[in-house]
Amino acid sequence: MAAQLPFIEVPLFPLSTVLYPGGQLQLRIFEPRYLDLVRECTRTGSAFGVCLILEGREVGVPALPAAVGTLARITDFNHREDGLLGIATEGGGRFRVLRTRVRSDGLLRGEVELWPNEASQEVPVEFALLQTILERLIETIGPQWRHAPRSSYDDAGWLGFRLAELLPLAGEEQQQLLEMTDPLQRLAALRDILPRFQKG
Repeated sequence: MAAQLPFIEVPLFPLSTVLYPGGQLQLRIFEPRYLDLVRECTRTGSAFGVCLILEGREVGVPALPAAVGTLARITDFNHREDGLLGIATEGGGRFRVLRTRVRSDGLLRGEVELWPNEASQEVPVEFALLQTILERLIETIGPQWRHAPRSSYDDAGWLGFRLAELLPLAGEEQQQLLEMTDPLQRLAALRDILPRFQKG
């Protein structure tokens, strides 16, 4: 019999983007329900769940979230020039949403099953081109990763997640890559996607 995965209840933040484990996400907070979410997470030191929006919008009526998302922990706050609260978050482990409920203020809460972290795997030589492409992407559009240790590029999970967040992929593709549980399968999928971005 398979071991049961742990589950917890977390506030959910449906977004039009995917957060990957180890990723960084800057958010602008202005709706009262999400200000409450930030207060709760700050007070308790807990995480909230980021899920891709399948139907609906980030503001207004609660959106329909994807079933698999990523835990986010708040790492910093700032007051933006537009007067709104800004938060910096970091992606943790992934989860599957088992059920959701909507609070009276419109905040979505989910009972989620926590996924185990992927085992670290070395990048096979056939994916070496992906390491080079990621280095170039980081030089141009990923300054937050410029000081990543060289060993990170040799980790198949880290390499795949960073490529998935920096390449201009559709939300559905980003979500498929998030839901894969084999880092080498994810790298193979990214390798198959790459020809689309090569200049003819």
